[in-house]
Amino acid sequence: MDVSKRIIELREARGFSTNKLAGRAGISQSYLREIEMGKKNPTIEVLSYICDALDISLQIFFSTDNEQQHPFLQSAITKLNMDEQIKLAEFINQLKK
Repeated sequence: MDVSKRIIELREARGFSTNKLAGRAGISQSYLREIEMGKKNPTIEVLSYICDALDISLQIFFSTDNEQQHPFLQSAITKLNMDEQIKLAEFINQLKK
């Protein structure tokens, strides 16, 4: 996986500038830019800060192509308890009718 491309993809999908993501992640904009340009590789710690800033898990960041279709929705769903997930599924099923 190309980590730099994945960060750019998720940052743009979120509508964040490099500056905004860097600020939310607690890293410098220049460091994030170097990561995005492939000049530096982030440590797992820095990558976890970036994922937190994007409101996704590391698992979703590294998910396979089939699982990457809706990373922000996946992240939100995993934060729901089982009852909330069931209610969400019922709601979605009602929309389909």
